[in-house]
Amino acid sequence: MTFDATSSVTLKIWDRATLHHTLDAAVSDLSARHNTTTCQIDVTCSGPNTFTLSVRDRALANA
Repeated sequence: MTFDATSSVTLKIWDRATLHHTLDAAVSDLSARHNTTTCQIDVTCSGPNTFTLSVRDRALANA
């Protein structure tokens, strides 16, 4: 399951062996699409085997 919004992506990752690789790739892809650094991407565990990646609000990050 993948839910893709303008500034966030939700992934359901079943294979624990690929967990880190999948999240790293998703962070890199999302940061490239939004022309920002990877440290501006938040990763949260939003359920069992489910992770939501979102672009941090730049206005809040610079405050």
